[in-house]
Amino acid sequence: MTSRSATPLTGVPVTALGVAMIRDRESGRDDRLYDDPYAHAFAEAARDALLDPKAPAEAAKQWAQIEQLVDQFYEGRTVGVRAVDDRVQAWVDEGGKQLVMVGAGLDTRAYRMGLPADLRWFELDLPEMFEFKEPVLTSVDATPTCDRRVVPVDLRTDWAPRLVAAGYETDVPTAWIDEGVIPYLSQDEATRVAATITRLSAPGSEFGTVRAKVDETQQRYRELKRLVATDAEHPAVVRGLGPHAQGWLEQNGWRTEFRSWDETAKPYSRPLAITGDPSNGAIHAVRRG
Repeated sequence: MTSRSATPLTGVPVTALGVAMIRDRESGRDDRLYDDPYAHAFAEAARDALLDPKAPAEAAKQWAQIEQLVDQFYEGRTVGVRAVDDRVQAWVDEGGKQLVMVGAGLDTRAYRMGLPADLRWFELDLPEMFEFKEPVLTSVDATPTCDRRVVPVDLRTDWAPRLVAAGYETDVPTAWIDEGVIPYLSQDEATRVAATITRLSAPGSEFGTVRAKVDETQQRYRELKRLVATDAEHPAVVRGLGPHAQGWLEQNGWRTEFRSWDETAKPYSRPLAITGDPSNGAIHAVRRG
């Protein structure tokens, strides 16, 4: 039984709940791209918290909004989860021993992928994320297969000392995984995060960031912004590393390659995930020696 005392999520962390609900839906398909046996517990705990009769009146409305957005973003986001699964597996297959989830959200790969015990797996996210996440995982007796270490931090602060204190080794090549938190930061904040990652990365480390233009006039993006309150006060703020991300990485010690989203999505045979826009995709970076 899932925990009914989980702390409700608000703001940008709500997007992590949406992704967990997408993973839960995908796991129930006969042709599923992955199986996440823990995602349902997060969805159930959140529903219990938001639909509790004692919850504020707007909580039920928020739950309905999340469900609607899950429907609208499902096709592309579920393919994205599998693509990151494959990236993680490739890192492990190549002998990688250290990985950092930047904005880990409600990720469960440390539990569901059968990763080796000698892989040191760090999760960075806000304290309130882990206040929701950890009780739910405990309630379903989840046990990681690798060496999982939780680091509650705000990426907008100086988070490096806390990561190192948790056992991160700066001389070990590291895979840095960001499933979408950096694009929510302002460009200055995102650049500081990228600079910290660069400073902490040994040669051979890997980092990836999204390069995408979205039509923010679409209703689903307007609704997402309202739900997480992004840009509510400063709509003109540039988010993420901006249009010159690849150049910044090249100038700061990374070797980069751009891969379009459609090229990434095509092998997974989900036609509705294909966008037809070759400019959207991800920058894959490897730290030079």
